[in-house]
This record gives sequence, structure tokens and C-alpha cells, in this order.
Amino acid sequence: MEKVALIDLGSNTARLVIYEIIDGNYFVVYEERRESIRLGETEADGSLKQTRIMQAIATLKMFKEICAIKRVDRILAIATAAVRRASNQKTFLSDVYNATGIRITTVSEEEEANYVYQGVVNSMEIPRGLIMEIGGGSTKFVYYNRRTILHTKIFEFGAVTLYNMFVADGKSPEQISDEMVAYVMEQLRQVEWFTDLDPDTQLIGVGGSCRNLARIVRKVKKYPLDMVHNLQMETEDFNYVYSMIRTLDLDKKRRIKGLSSARADVFPSALAVIKAVVDYMGFTTLTTSGAGLREGVMFNYIVPQTLEKPISDTLGYSLQCFARHMGVNVAHAEQVFNLCVQLFKQLRVLHKFPRAYVRVLRVCAMLHDVGKTFKFYNSAKHTSYMILNSNLWGISHKDIVLAAMVTDVYNKEDFNTSDWTKYNCLLTAEDIEAVRKLAVILRLATALDFGMRSAVTEVTCDVLGDSVIMKTELNGEANLELNAANYIAIDFKRVFKKNLEIL
Repeated sequence: MEKVALIDLGSNTARLVIYEIIDGNYFVVYEERRESIRLGETEADGSLKQTRIMQAIATLKMFKEICAIKRVDRILAIATAAVRRASNQKTFLSDVYNATGIRITTVSEEEEANYVYQGVVNSMEIPRGLIMEIGGGSTKFVYYNRRTILHTKIFEFGAVTLYNMFVADGKSPEQISDEMVAYVMEQLRQVEWFTDLDPDTQLIGVGGSCRNLARIVRKVKKYPLDMVHNLQMETEDFNYVYSMIRTLDLDKKRRIKGLSSARADVFPSALAVIKAVVDYMGFTTLTTSGAGLREGVMFNYIVPQTLEKPISDTLGYSLQCFARHMGVNVAHAEQVFNLCVQLFKQLRVLHKFPRAYVRVLRVCAMLHDVGKTFKFYNSAKHTSYMILNSNLWGISHKDIVLAAMVTDVYNKEDFNTSDWTKYNCLLTAEDIEAVRKLAVILRLATALDFGMRSAVTEVTCDVLGDSVIMKTELNGEANLELNAANYIAIDFKRVFKKNLEIL
């Protein structure tokens, strides 16, 4: 299996991510390492400081050693704002190559913004969004609608540069924060299209500072999922964190759970940017993306067609990637989902659920066997855990929880809702009721492909009085499948209150 390493040399942090490439143009993270190098702290003439250059070279040597140990096949290395603006850029890149053998590509502002956009749009199902990426040396905004970029704006300030501009002896943390917000607000006012955003536009936060903010909000709210990608934060939650952090000294910031100690000093600068954006544009929520620049680079490298057109089925791509990585029988999983959809439609007169639940069934069907890759016994429990921690793209946290619940009760006679009470903040009473019925649909679909040979191709259901007559269309011998499905009749009656007859 091919391994590709991506080195991202930012204004604040140098990051190494090693990816495993999976057949079919998929990729998963294999190893990750980051170091704070602060290249954005430049000399007065705009050149990179010699101490930071030496630190960067030492870090890159370490990254290369890790790549050798992990048997990496190819190293991709990019540099962003700090190196792009440096007056001694060419000397720095030459020194790095001579010392490490790593050839770094300095990406332009437009390329960087496009990579961020690619990372977001191929990992989230948000039709209309304003992407805000707060880096160490720049802040980027990309406004898109239905996977088409409408506007891009790149500001020459980021978390590190704002820190260098406004932090000074004698100033209180509150004064510094207020000055930063006022400065950013003034910059925002100069962009005309910021006032013409569609009312349905969602604000999407990208970058290490936004991920740190999401982790802090999770801690504060005791959010039940350990997941930042696609986490929606209310403005009140952000303002609470902002008001708390803006008054703290550096030592206290470093003790905040969820905040990287290496980012503690510049974190308030990033919060000041978010505060200005939220107040100026009137957003009520901020959605965090765990994918950004690096994922955009990998999409362009591994799935080059995304250069022309983003992935149309984000959840499908993510499910395929996860299933193939875990060694799931993908053909069987897809057939189970096909049968799930048929059963869902045929039984709608009984369950009356909205089509939105089909997304939940899709996750359940594609990953229902993933727990067996760990252990056969209690595999449904292992599947549930894996789904809860899958960090799937293109699906809400609520639907991930529902899919985990459905697979948890997949082979249980009784569903103990008390085991899932900590997720009540994400669910409704209708969701809990749906879990039981979706679990039976999943069991039936799995049984109807028991032999993993697509012997049962279609099902039609007629509701006649107290019974449901299920007719099947077959492709060859299907006794195994029909026998397995008949075992589900008892569970079907308990949940749907109808007898099940399979023909």
C-alpha cells in the first residue's frame, strides 16, 4: 500500500501527515506530527529570522527521518504565507533543500484558498457557505454556492501577525483583544460582497484555531461526541469562550483543556477574527471543518478530477473509504443498502418516516459488518463504537449517533434507551422510535443477502390486515437468504405490529 507524506510549512506550525493510499482513489491518515516553528515572526525587513530558519530545518530533518522509518513512498511539501512573503524566500528554500533534500513548493494565495475550498467542499454537505480559514500569517474567505466559488478574499493578517501587531507591554489582554477586533472589523468593511451574502449562508471555520475552539466548546458543553468535523457551535457558545479567554494571562490559557499549549499565546488573536466576523455579518452559528488545506492538496493529488468538479456524493466517498480501509465486503454492503432502501419505501405506510432516515440506513448498511474486523462475537457493539468514532464526512453528528444506535440494537431483543441518554441533546423522541424499526429493516436486508451473492434482487410488500406479504424476486437459488429472513419475523411483529410472510 502506497504511503504519501504531506508537509505543510505554515506561519505558526509545521505539520507532517502521512497518508495511506487505498485502491479506488481513497486516502486515510496513517501518522501525524506537528511542531511549532513560528516562521511568521519575521525581521523588520520582512525576512525570516535565522533562529526560526534553523528550527524549521531541524524540524524538517526530523520529519524526513519519520518518513524513512514509516517507509513513505513520496513526500509532498508546501509552504504558505510566511515563506511566500519572506524577502529571503529563495535563500530559505535553497538552504532547506541542501540540508534535508526536501523540495518545498510555495503556494500562491489563490492556490492556498482553492486548496482550503477543496478540502471543505469535498468533506461537507453544506450547499452554501462562507469558508473562513485563520492561519498564522493570513486569513482567507471563500464564498461558494452549490460547489461553485463566487468570491475569494485573502487578508494579510493571521493569528501570529495580529499577535505581533497588537501585543505590547503595558496593555491588558482585554485592551489587546478590543484593538484586534476593531482592526479586523475595519478590514471587513472594505469588502463589498460581505454585505451581500445569501441569508442561508453558513459560516465554516477551518484551521487549527477553529479546531481548538471546537474542542473547548465541546468541553464546556459536555458534548457527547469526540468529534470536531461538522460540529455546529452557537454564537452564544463562542461568545462565552471568547469572553472567558480574552481576560486570561498566558499561563492560565495554557491550562485550558482542549487548547494546544503551543497555540495558547496566539489563540486570542484568532478569536478576535471570529468575533469580528460574527458580529459584522450576523452569523448565529459556526460550523467547524476538520478538513482544509492539507485535505485539499490530497484530493487534488489522489482524486485529480476534483480539480474540475468536486465530489458529488461526499458521504458515499467517505463510506467507501472507511469500508475499504477496514476490509469490509463492499459489494455485499452495497447490496444490503439497496435492499434497505427497497424495504424502507415498501414499508413507508407502516413507519411513516421521512426520507432523511435513508442516510442513516446507508451508514448502517455499508458498515454493518465492520465490527467483525475486530471480533466476531459482539460485533454489533464493536460496529456501533466504530461508527461513533468514524468521523465520517458529509453527514450530521445526529445521523452518526442514530446509525450507531441502529447497529447497536441490530442483534438485540430489547433496546435499552438508558445506554444512550447522553446523546439526548442530539435526538428527538421520533428518532428513538425510528431506531427500533430501522434496526429491523437492516436485519431483514442483511438476511436477504446472507449468502453475499445478491440472490434476492427485489422485494415488494403488501399490507393486508394484520400481515405484511413480502414477495421476492430471485437470481438463482436463495433458500439460505429466505430462511435467514424468516427468522426476523418475530422481531418484525414486535416492532411493526404485523405478521411477516415471505414468498
